[in-house]
Amino acid sequence: MLSKEEVKNIAKLARLGLSEKEITKFQKELSSILGYVEKLKEVDVSKVKATSHAVKVENITRKDEDRKSGIEKKLVELAPDKERGFVKVKSIIKQNEPN
Repeated sequence: MLSKEEVKNIAKLARLGLSEKEITKFQKELSSILGYVEKLKEVDVSKVKATSHAVKVENITRKDEDRKSGIEKKLVELAPDKERGFVKVKSIIKQNEPN
């Protein structure tokens, strides 16, 4: 079972302010959770195939294609500032100056 000092330390690390009543409550609850984890460690899973997802999911992607129609080309042509076939815009990222 976790001690009250351990619960206070966990609360401090999580930046939580707990009352004495909450500390006692979480002492029991966290100890129960850790006890359950210890039980799970006893289960033999050596013959269970490792999976990253319970349901087989396949990522469907398409090949990148140049899909510019006439309208995109016209918009780039009409842009006041362009570079290598793209509209050039003002930078919105500021660099921090070294100290």
